[in-house]
Amino acid sequence: MVRQIPYGRITSYGAIAKYLGTAQSARVVGWAMNNSHHQNEYVPAHRVVNRNGLLTGKHHFGNSNTMKQLLENEGIKVENDKIIDFKEHFWNPLKEL
Repeated sequence: MVRQIPYGRITSYGAIAKYLGTAQSARVVGWAMNNSHHQNEYVPAHRVVNRNGLLTGKHHFGNSNTMKQLLENEGIKVENDKIIDFKEHFWNPLKEL
């Protein structure tokens, strides 16, 4: 499902959990994103942030700036590890899939 998040958009761990029918499992989604770096096919895990737009998974990208850089490369502004205009960039899989 994360591979379907469009370029330049972000979603949250909780939104993914809700889409999967397990609304209380946002933490499990986070663990899955941490392990997604070992997949053969690329998973854009940098597009998944917490419900407030914070880059809580940034330490799982090799260094603490990689996640921010990947998002900024897609036109998403990040300041103090938080997405600027979070609602504008938010992609809700319940509505868009």
